[in-house]
Amino acid sequence: MCSFWLVEQYARSGRGDDAVALMERLVAVRNDVDLLSEEYDAENGRMLGNFPQAFSHLALIRAADALS
Repeated sequence: MCSFWLVEQYARSGRGDDAVALMERLVAVRNDVDLLSEEYDAENGRMLGNFPQAFSHLALIRAADALS
């Protein structure tokens, strides 16, 4: 969720390239049916915490809206 918030803030503060790059990294960790968990362990490449996590999806939608 916090990473999507960062995408949103990058987009709204004129850092569009940073926003797009981070958004691409974040959506790449979705599972095969495009769901997200509460957290992602980048070191081990796996989802952690509650799954699926509604707040992560809400933050993704807000970030996508900010990019558009």
